[in-house]
Amino acid sequence: MTSNIWYYIASGKNDAVHNMALDELLMEKVRAKELPAAIRLYEWETPTLSIGYFQKMRKEIDVARVKEYGYELVRRATGGRGVLHDKELTYSVVLPEDYPDMPESVTESYRILSHGLLEGFRNLGLDAYFSIPRTKEEKKELTNIRSSVCFDTPSWYELVVEGRKIAGSAQTRQNGIIMQHGSILLDVDIDHLFDMFTYTNERFKNKMKEAFREKAVAINEISSRHFTVHDLYPAFKEGFEKGLGITTEPYELTSDDEARLEEIKKKYASDEWNYRR
Repeated sequence: MTSNIWYYIASGKNDAVHNMALDELLMEKVRAKELPAAIRLYEWETPTLSIGYFQKMRKEIDVARVKEYGYELVRRATGGRGVLHDKELTYSVVLPEDYPDMPESVTESYRILSHGLLEGFRNLGLDAYFSIPRTKEEKKELTNIRSSVCFDTPSWYELVVEGRKIAGSAQTRQNGIIMQHGSILLDVDIDHLFDMFTYTNERFKNKMKEAFREKAVAINEISSRHFTVHDLYPAFKEGFEKGLGITTEPYELTSDDEARLEEIKKKYASDEWNYRR
């Protein structure tokens, strides 16, 4: 990828509405050419279940259980399945679709952008690599959406460590802009995660949980060192710089940015958006 300067934002912990609104604000700023491209690393003040743009809230999510746990609930602008944001670092990258050397294909651009994640995991000493389907059976598996849970859903370029999925990402393209964001899991509470989705029966739910345990993994589950979220910020900042062949400069929101952010927040706080499906 052509070397370039991107802006970097480490925005720390914020609520669900703020996090989704800030991703959208960055898309607006890149579209307006106020920023060439941006990388953001962030956390969640309260554990949050985010659901994909096309998911059916009332059909797939146990909203009462989410509220019982005291978690937040928000719909993303990206597709994909449900994600519990808790013990993790979240990333987002925003850039123009016509960025130099960026493939037009969503699948290929996902692979390019995920090189930043690949290098980030390697900075932590993990042997991460892309698992690419090669047989007809493996390719057919990509059409098998097993459940509403993100890490349970296969993708074309799977980022894995020791054969298990270690990062979940989703992408959207809007008016010439790519935004990809995703979860970098430190730890995961599988029981809580699956409690927030609806299943036809308990047997099927338990079957999905066991399949999830075999397929997905969190960093601290396989690392000999116990990492904190503070360890992840420099590892993945440098990972994206190396993986995308870029340099970064810090960016701080202006007063105009803050004002626009408050406007965008109204969308992600509304039932009209979150319960639209």
